[in-house]
Amino acid sequence: MNKWLDMFREHPASVGETYVEHLGVATSFGLSLIRAGLACLIHAVLPFVFTTYARRAVVELHRRIVTHRDPRTLGSTRGT
Repeated sequence: MNKWLDMFREHPASVGETYVEHLGVATSFGLSLIRAGLACLIHAVLPFVFTTYARRAVVELHRRIVTHRDPRTLGSTRGT
């Protein structure tokens, strides 16, 4: 049973989060990426709408990742 718990805690701990915190952050990022992807698909058909939405979404996600990075994990290559 401990092995299962370790599997759920290892990556969140490596980025300075609890499992529940990581669940919230990852869900938020995922939903933002889905919205940006849908905007891209609509933009492909109607090029005059959502002309900058996806780019702004990616810039915002990058800002959130960089500014919320736990200094203890800066050298970590985990995450893939």
